[in-house]
Amino acid sequence: MKPRMNFYQAAPDTMKALMALEEQIQSTGLEKSLIELVKIRASQINGCAFCINMHTEDARKRGETEQRIYLLNAWRESPLYSDRERAALAWTEAVTLISETHAPDDVYGQVRAQFSDADTVNLTMLIGAINAWNRIAIAFRAVHPVKVKASVA
Repeated sequence: MKPRMNFYQAAPDTMKALMALEEQIQSTGLEKSLIELVKIRASQINGCAFCINMHTEDARKRGETEQRIYLLNAWRESPLYSDRERAALAWTEAVTLISETHAPDDVYGQVRAQFSDADTVNLTMLIGAINAWNRIAIAFRAVHPVKVKASVA
């Protein structure tokens, strides 16, 4: 796969604005592990290899376990996620698939049971931001780094 363009060079001010949103989200007080889980899950739904690669690496650096990363797309069937994480993941799916789900009341209720007003807005902005990143990376064919496996002599 070949990238279509360098979107940072093409529209640096616009990309700076999205980076500023990213920095704001990181400063909201949402748990760093939760932020990464949301980013990975939305990226899985959207099929963004670049972002899945980036955020699984970031999650590992922040101490996330391999098992929780591997099971993330089946989070409903795993006991590894807290009630707060489950609410965030359900909301991530609902908002990412908004044209299909229309953000149902029961999922919103789950989020509201776990998150304050401000945290609900911040979580929703996080979901919106990663969806924007996914769309940019996919549309312009951003290519994730490829690690070459060392050969055994």
